[in-house]
Amino acid sequence: MLAIVCPGQGAQKPGFLSPWLELPGVEDALSALSEAGGVDLLRHGTESDADTIRDTAVAQPLLVAAGILAAAGLYQEQALPAPDMVAGHSVGELTAAALGGVLSNGDAMRLVAARSQAMATAAAAEPTSMAAVVGGTREDVLAAIERHGLHPANLNSAAQVVAAGASERIAALAEDGPAKARVIPLQVAGAFHTPYMASARSALAEFAPTLTPTDPAVPLLSNAGGEVVTSGGRYLELIVEQVASPVDWESCMAGMRERGVTAMLEVAPAGTLTGLAKRELKGISLANLNTPDDLEQARALVREHAGRTDQEN
Repeated sequence: MLAIVCPGQGAQKPGFLSPWLELPGVEDALSALSEAGGVDLLRHGTESDADTIRDTAVAQPLLVAAGILAAAGLYQEQALPAPDMVAGHSVGELTAAALGGVLSNGDAMRLVAARSQAMATAAAAEPTSMAAVVGGTREDVLAAIERHGLHPANLNSAAQVVAAGASERIAALAEDGPAKARVIPLQVAGAFHTPYMASARSALAEFAPTLTPTDPAVPLLSNAGGEVVTSGGRYLELIVEQVASPVDWESCMAGMRERGVTAMLEVAPAGTLTGLAKRELKGISLANLNTPDDLEQARALVREHAGRTDQEN
């Protein structure tokens, strides 16, 4: 069984879309995605520096477009079987919705434009930030986060929780963190996936009715506790709530394990989620689709694992 997964904000790197422009039709496809998202993806994906593409309103559309382009390149071979499930981390859930047939590419780009702008506006309201807490016990980590008046924004794995909140409290956590854990401040614009994003949630709730979702063509695992989304309407409800609620990627991986996933393919810019899977989903096959050079290996993985049960592999 194959899961295709889509990374979240922070995975982008300067120039990471450049290799994809070697494929025929990609520049035109990128132009159409740019128009839908209201962002010059060609320039930002090939020329802009790290600081420019760290901007939430740039990074999020870039990530969704990259995943759509990579998946399109993968499935140029019409006989390739569909994945058994899709999932995305944070903004990657919008990419997953496009790959899973819940949203058209155009609607996915319109949604990420609205989402990123709303989150950027909310983040600008007051100084907030995030930090990864790596190691320690879950009980000690959550207790330290609560003690400093912060929020657990991302439950990434058994060994990694991301705390978010006021910048001075993030600094205090770094000075007085949980036992046997490292606190690593993140270069982000705000406290995403916390109550600080309430205004962004309201903005998305107003925007969501302009979209035309359909039911997933393949199971879509949600960041909301790993719930399997079965309707387009439910997807929109969850994606609106997601901006101000924790991203529970640990539960998504648990859902993959329970359903017998034997392989994970991460679309560009790949590496973060397969890295977590190396520790949490030991024994499954992993592949990253970062450039067209990775396409043959990725297609081989799809042919071997998609549409097969654990017992068949």
